[in-house]
Amino acid sequence: MGGDNQVTLPPIILTYQNLTETLMEATTFRPIDLNRLREPFPAPDIEWKPGAVTRDRTRGLAMAYITSRAIQDRLDDVCGPANWRNDFRPGPEGGVLCGISVNVTGDPVNPQWVTKWDGAENTEVEAIKGGLSSAMKRAAVQWGIGRYLYDMPSQWVPLNDKGRFAEVPRIPAKYVPQAPTSPEQRAQRASVQHRTASERPNAARNGERTPPRS
Repeated sequence: MGGDNQVTLPPIILTYQNLTETLMEATTFRPIDLNRLREPFPAPDIEWKPGAVTRDRTRGLAMAYITSRAIQDRLDDVCGPANWRNDFRPGPEGGVLCGISVNVTGDPVNPQWVTKWDGAENTEVEAIKGGLSSAMKRAAVQWGIGRYLYDMPSQWVPLNDKGRFAEVPRIPAKYVPQAPTSPEQRAQRASVQHRTASERPNAARNGERTPPRS
């Protein structure tokens, strides 16, 4: 081809400054605010079960608990999916131990992992699965997740003929999370509200519950 038809492409120059900025963007990480782990959960994330019933079985003592999925969502939201992990081991006298580890700095290059452990016995229904779930809930409480549920006042709620609550127990205003303000918070709240109701009875049958006070 003739010289008049040739196109000269500009050279690609990657300066030291460009390279440094690119590497900094690739390794940028957000600091983790561990205090957010303690925040109250939206009402759809809280489950209830009778901890005790009256002699005539018409009222039950409402016990609040959160599911393992709610715990996982909280850890993903606060820490990031890559900055937490869990580990399970056999308990010393049966049951199972769960350790939840968090990269407390959020730094992927120089991580600083902290692990908090707790354990639980296997449950009567789906023993192994229920034990794993209960152990994870106990370990989550060590990080402050759902710990406030222990502070909520006791309330007796009417039961139906199947032994379930005839009405939803009330959550005191001080334990209700503030309305989301950012688009990310509103999107997360919307995803919680769209969870199917069918998942919640399954969670209760699987023994997912907040561990009793020690």
